[in-house]
Amino acid sequence: MTIVLDEPGTDGLIGAVDALRVWQDDRTPLQLHPGDLGWAWALGAERLTAAVRTWSTDGRVIAVGYLDGPDVLRLTTAPDLRRDGDLALRLLADLDDPERGVLPAGKVSLEVPDDALLREVLLEAGWMPDEPWTPLRLDLVGPVKDSGLRIEVAGPETAGVRTAVHRSAFGSPTFTEEVWHVLAAGPVYADARCLIGYDGHDNAVAAATVWSAGPGRPGLLEPVGVHADRRGRGYGTAISIAAAAALRELGASSALVCAPSSNAAAVAAYKAAGYEPSPERLDLSRPARR
Repeated sequence: MTIVLDEPGTDGLIGAVDALRVWQDDRTPLQLHPGDLGWAWALGAERLTAAVRTWSTDGRVIAVGYLDGPDVLRLTTAPDLRRDGDLALRLLADLDDPERGVLPAGKVSLEVPDDALLREVLLEAGWMPDEPWTPLRLDLVGPVKDSGLRIEVAGPETAGVRTAVHRSAFGSPTFTEEVWHVLAAGPVYADARCLIGYDGHDNAVAAATVWSAGPGRPGLLEPVGVHADRRGRGYGTAISIAAAAALRELGASSALVCAPSSNAAAVAAYKAAGYEPSPERLDLSRPARR
């Protein structure tokens, strides 16, 4: 089959999101989710478009990659082609050649689903296992227990509260109220909710954004954070429970989240909220070559 690599325009970006929605399934390993692109929409459509690559055949998108940093690519494929040799070899060629415009020269990292033939092909080509991540999943067939927090869905009037919790949680000054408005205006946010959790004294203590891929499909938590002054009090667990409840209201079949395995506190908080860990997933890296 003829495979076309493309850096999509805005219209193509929507096509990539639509493909990612269709590919979400509880039977497949955690993979790039439409919510990942939805969260990145805070950069603005133009910058996000420059960070997305698609591979297509006969007009059908069969693989999507998102540059989550200049040397970090998160990539997934259509599930029915995940073991396809032609696609795996084409992706290998595009990932290994900086002239193709996917990844730069030097050391780079890649996220790819565990069941992808591409993983085996890359390891045979000299790529190496890299950072371990722990995927976690909470089934949403039954009701979700109460989180113990007062939960508010952030809107224009409370965007400042939502972003303040995020900045405190992650030590990042970039997620401002103005950026939240860009995020919320993105088309993917129509299937998302930003949640703010308040304690018994009405202090905003935690926040999360949840992303639906549509009814009957797994939803994603991205990101989840606790105010730096309120850590160690169970609020990470509580907001993760609230996030699952919000996804269930949106019709999601399950709630997914992924944390670096080195972040033991985050993994423990998700487990305490009822999320079941899956086997660790290892990123792959291509070492710098002389």
